[in-house]
Amino acid sequence: MDKQGPKIGLLGGSFNPAHSGHLEISLSALERLELDYIWWLVSPGNPLKSDTDMASFEARFKSAAKMATDERIIITDIEKKLETRYTIDTLLELTKGYPENQFIWLMGADNLAQFDQWKDWKKIAETVPFAIFNRPSYSKLSKTSVAAEYLNDYRIDERYAHTLYERKPPAWVYCSDNNNPMSSTELRKKLQ
Repeated sequence: MDKQGPKIGLLGGSFNPAHSGHLEISLSALERLELDYIWWLVSPGNPLKSDTDMASFEARFKSAAKMATDERIIITDIEKKLETRYTIDTLLELTKGYPENQFIWLMGADNLAQFDQWKDWKKIAETVPFAIFNRPSYSKLSKTSVAAEYLNDYRIDERYAHTLYERKPPAWVYCSDNNNPMSSTELRKKLQ
């Protein structure tokens, strides 16, 4: 790729609430993928999740700001400002609005397991490279998922994760060294 702007990892999510798993993935991505920044895209609403026990956007944004302890992690309300609910719409707006930036989509293995349910998931894979981070109890399921099987020929060995930003999509890597079992759902259960 011939882009010269910063290398930015995009971690989208409800952050309901933000937790150590989000931070661990971000810190790992900064190092393993040699990124300059991570943007946490706090979603105004996830089409695949119920709003039943969803905290307000403001509360979720504050929890993300509190959890993001590294200055290279930027908490954003970009999706709220862009009025996008789907990842593909956000990515198309970001790549158009910031053409010099080198974006990489970041997600946990739990998301890869159901990636084929996302709107235009194949187009997402063709828009930016992406990195998957291990989530205990999801690794086997995610590696044999519909999306993983479909995109298998575009997967790079994790030894070359630092080159992901140079690759033309579709391109992806599975980073297997994260083992944080924390989830927002489990955290909410504990808080109740």
